[in-house]
Amino acid sequence: MFNFKKKYGQNFLTDKNLLNAIVRDAGINKDDFVVEIGAGAGALTEVLSQNAREVLAFEIDEELRETLLSLQLKNVNFRFEDFMKVDLSELNEPFKVVANLPYYITTPIIFKLLEETDKLLSLTIMVQKEVAERMVAKPSGDYGLLSVMLAFYGEAKITRIVKRNMFHPEPNVDSAVVTLEIQKKFDVDKKMFYNFVKTAFSMRRKTLLNNLSTIYEKEKLKRVFGEEFLKRRAETLTIEEFVEAYKKINQHKMI
Repeated sequence: MFNFKKKYGQNFLTDKNLLNAIVRDAGINKDDFVVEIGAGAGALTEVLSQNAREVLAFEIDEELRETLLSLQLKNVNFRFEDFMKVDLSELNEPFKVVANLPYYITTPIIFKLLEETDKLLSLTIMVQKEVAERMVAKPSGDYGLLSVMLAFYGEAKITRIVKRNMFHPEPNVDSAVVTLEIQKKFDVDKKMFYNFVKTAFSMRRKTLLNNLSTIYEKEKLKRVFGEEFLKRRAETLTIEEFVEAYKKINQHKMI
């Protein structure tokens, strides 16, 4: 009998209708190369293998090796290692990600995928409902660095809510499936832009002037933006306003 491990955030899905629905949400077809993060006992992996051309499934828990390999999925390559330590430049063809992500490491995985590869076509991920709401948030209290950076790459959408009783063992919270198709919407350096947005959100209660002046000169900021803009908080700026502000910083050679 398998022992579920809290440290890996193991909560498995088995409902075939739900698993098929998640794969439909991802728009997977026989041309697709799919990456799964956290294969678990292989229930989603099996459905992906039936719909995709090829699946690369990562699983950190060595104890699941026998279970997963016994499925004998011919178009699935299992890698038993920590996805956070994988060099994504190894993936040299475009891929889609479909995954039931462990709650404790959801955000680092998302940022790794967005920042470390240009081959990502789309994300379809099951996450804690509260995280899903942050992912799709517009300027508001839930809106933050994660919301802005996902908007930078496309438009994140919640496609379905998944109640906690659909998992085994049952977690304490409901989940949601979020999809994001990667679009090259803005022609700016993504790493530099990320650092700019991160600075703007560094202290949520503070104004843009207070936060941005930790890395740029206050007087220069005032000359470039004017005081009215700098009185605002980061959570009030749309993605377009963030990009425009970053471009101004760049144009005035403040970076």
